[in-house]
Order: sequence, then C-alpha cells, then structure tokens
Amino acid sequence: MPVRDLAAMAKSLARIHGAVVSGQSPPTGPRSVVARSWNRAIDLGIDPDGRNARVVSGPAEVEARRRSCKLRLIVGELIQTLLQLPDSSDLILVITDAEGVILWRDGAVTARRKADGLGFVEGAHWRESVVGTNAIGTALAEEAPVQLFSAEHFETSQHPWFCSAVPVHDPGDGSLLGVVDISGPALALQPTVQALVTTAVRLAEARLQIHHQETLMRLRSRYATVLAGSSGPAMVVDDDGWVALAHGVLGRDRVEAPRSDRAIHLPGAGLCLPERIEGGWLLRPDGATQITVTLIPGSTSVQVDSADGALIVPLTRRHRQIVEKITRAGQHGLTAKDLSRFLYGDEDHVTTVRAEVSRLRRSLGALLSTQPYRWSPEVTVVDGDHAEAAREG
Repeated sequence: MPVRDLAAMAKSLARIHGAVVSGQSPPTGPRSVVARSWNRAIDLGIDPDGRNARVVSGPAEVEARRRSCKLRLIVGELIQTLLQLPDSSDLILVITDAEGVILWRDGAVTARRKADGLGFVEGAHWRESVVGTNAIGTALAEEAPVQLFSAEHFETSQHPWFCSAVPVHDPGDGSLLGVVDISGPALALQPTVQALVTTAVRLAEARLQIHHQETLMRLRSRYATVLAGSSGPAMVVDDDGWVALAHGVLGRDRVEAPRSDRAIHLPGAGLCLPERIEGGWLLRPDGATQITVTLIPGSTSVQVDSADGALIVPLTRRHRQIVEKITRAGQHGLTAKDLSRFLYGDEDHVTTVRAEVSRLRRSLGALLSTQPYRWSPEVTVVDGDHAEAAREG
C-alpha cells in the first residue's frame, strides 16, 4: 500500500480512536478485534494519553524467565529469519513469554531507541492490562495473530507504530509459549509482514517439535540399558513429562511434569519421587516405601517423609484448610460440592473449589487423589494438631 494511503488510513483511525475514547460515536467503527480490545482497555481504566505506569522486571527475573521458556531454543533462528528481510532496517523484533513479558529484543538501533521511549524493552510487561491495546497483549487475549496499525493502538504514544504479533504454541501439547512480534514505523508497514511473521512462527514450532523428538531419542539411547536391567516398574521422561522409556508400567505418552519435591503416580506402579538424571527424570517407585505426610502444628506447611528424606511443603492458609478437611474425611474422600459447602457454605462454588485443589496439587502432586478428593492409598497422614491435642489431654 502506498505511503499516502497509509497516511490517510492513519488519520481516519485517529478520528475513530478520538471519538471512542471520548465517549462519542465514531464516523465508522474499528475492526472487531480492535473494538473488543478497546473495550477491555476502557474497562481496565487504561489512559489513552499514554500516562500508564510501565511494569519492568529486573535482569535476574528476565534471565530466570528465559531459562524456563522453551522459546530460548529457537530465538537465534527467529532473529536470523525475521531481521534479514528486505527493508528491515527500521524494524524491531521482540519475543515474549506466555505472560507477555519481553525476554528478547533485537533490531535496528534507531528502532530500539524509539522503543526505549515507550518502555518497549527487555523485561517490560506488555499485556493489555498494563499498556492497553497492542499486538502482543491483544494476541494473548485473543489467542490469535494480531496486526495493529497506528491509532488502532489504545495509547496515543503507540500510534506512530505498526505491530505484527503471532502466538507460539508448544507442538507437543498446544500450550502457549509466548509471542513473536515485529514492530516498526506505521508508514513503513509492508503488506507481507504479518504473513512472514506467521511463517517464521510455524517454522519455529516445527523446530521445537524436532528438538522434542531429539531429546526423547537421547534419553532412550542413554538409559535403555538402565531400564532393561530394572527389577521393577520404571519410566524415563523429559522435563515436561513426555515418556521416553517405560518398563513394567501401563503404556502412556505423558505423565505430569516431574519435580524433585513432588510425588508422581505411575498407573499400575504407585507413587514415586522423581530422580533427576541427565536430560530428564527417572521415575522408579519402591513398593516397600511408605510416604508419610505430617500436618505441622501451628504452621500452614506439611512435612512429606519418604525413604529419600523429608520435605517441607509450604501451603497457603486456604490450602491448609482443604488438606485438613480431606484428612478428616478419610478414604471416603470429598466431592467438589462437599468442599464448596465447607469453604463457602453452599454448593455454588464448585468451579472455584476445583481451581483451588488444582493449585494445591501443584504443591502435593499425586499425594492427593481426585474424584473424590482424598489422600493416595500409599500415603499415611499424621494430623499434628490432633496428635498434640491428644497428648495434652
């Protein structure tokens, strides 16, 4: 599209934006994706004049987020692909995590300087709730590719820009990993930019799938002999719980992502505490091992004892209440409705209860069973408060 047409479009969008943010009827409505985002920004109280405080994480948090973000595996390829395009001298590339935090930024020096003035920097949180309508935040909210031009951004300070953002998903389970965004001067927008970013993201997702398969192959090669000599059930998985090898365990592709401080249940084999190995985890339950959970008196924490030692697991006050209620229910267990009545006095909060228990199981893993909620059969629970009361009595 010629520059004069882009300039005319920018002026038209500015009139629409001005009318909407001032509560007037615009000459024509914005695109539906833009209208939805503007409505969200207005509801959130975002200031269209751009006086919204920026949230920027420090270097240590950025580095921690990078280490935990799978996009670190393909950052170099994305930079090489998207910043070698013709007419890329005014462009800036950013890659965020699934929460919209900018983890990597590259591109033209002049573009980066201008972006600095917007707070468009590494560590910046670029969700709609922070900076209003923008391609990254709106792509996260819509879970779809988004291209915004000039005054389609909610903040007027972003109007000189165009932005093309595409979400990146894990090819293994479809979970959102982050967003890839190309931004530049609004009047330099090329009609092919969005298609190029989308293509680059699809290639990156394919590369992640290859990396995933290579990781599983390395685990199989490295630990096949170990599992072949195992006298009991065992499984080797990657960091996300994808199964590379299994011996004496019911067939499945994936278990929950292992953590050294949380038990995992293997179908047909029982509970185990994951053992860290090079490149993944070894899951090898010991049928003779009993796990004991102690509700520590005067604390919200619980103590988990097994043959591998003791772990202190901190809980919120609400989660401690849930644990105590489940403990007293015994193996009969509790339904979501039971817990709703206990926590809220009615059965109208089942969805909230399920979310709370889901968060609780992130701490305790398969020690807690579901449907109904109860302790796993392999777990012995000691209610410290009751034991202390009995001693005092």
